[in-house]
Amino acid sequence: MSAVLEVQGLSKAFGAIQALDDVSFDLQKGELLALIGPNGAGKSTCFNMLMGQLKMSSGTVKLNGKSLAGLKPRQIWRKGVGRTFQITGTYASMTVIENVQMALISHHRKIYSFLVRAHLMYRDAAMELLALVGMQDQSERHCAVLAYGDLKRLELAIALAHDPMLLLMDEPTAGMAPKERIALMELTAQIVERRGVSVLFTEHDMDVVFAHAHRVMVLNRGQLIANGSVEDIREDARVREVYLGGGTLFNHDGESANA
Repeated sequence: MSAVLEVQGLSKAFGAIQALDDVSFDLQKGELLALIGPNGAGKSTCFNMLMGQLKMSSGTVKLNGKSLAGLKPRQIWRKGVGRTFQITGTYASMTVIENVQMALISHHRKIYSFLVRAHLMYRDAAMELLALVGMQDQSERHCAVLAYGDLKRLELAIALAHDPMLLLMDEPTAGMAPKERIALMELTAQIVERRGVSVLFTEHDMDVVFAHAHRVMVLNRGQLIANGSVEDIREDARVREVYLGGGTLFNHDGESANA
């Protein structure tokens, strides 16, 4: 079975700084894949290239076998790639349901006017998405008064508005309380199972990663140093040294260096 996402030799340099160095991996349908690593490892750079916000220095990225090279973020979004961000970006002056309706209007490429008011469009579909993330009871609340954990759930509903096949989640539990982190990732795992969505997510909370990821990749200084099951990553001595343990990083020659 071909992978939903195929990445080969992905690299990005900023002058003399090699932010990502020859990274290759794939992501299968319905797989929850974690990308972890120390700060500055290249995780956000990788995400930004996958979504077209950064131009790759070299390498290929394919979605269902078709290249995404040179496409703009909105074009990649149209092809079925959604994204949530570490810092939420909802419209604070709008209600919860209006935020989801705006995403649905964009997805369906509809134009609204005074004759066809936006708040009347796709309400049923918006409520279905809010029910999926447990936010239907807060549909008429303004985003400005929501708790941060609720904003994260709303952002997930917005990301699902165009029924993506691939979802990129950049530190989805950042800034959340421990119980909220568990609840959000349990919800994400349920969506993966029900909808067959493939999810690539970055995360610093190892309890979240080990509890929910089907597979884990580890970046260090732009290089992919491990890719395997949760059990493999737990037992990998280099991973423990680089990320899970004493904070020692490795250079490209494999020699240790103090962080």
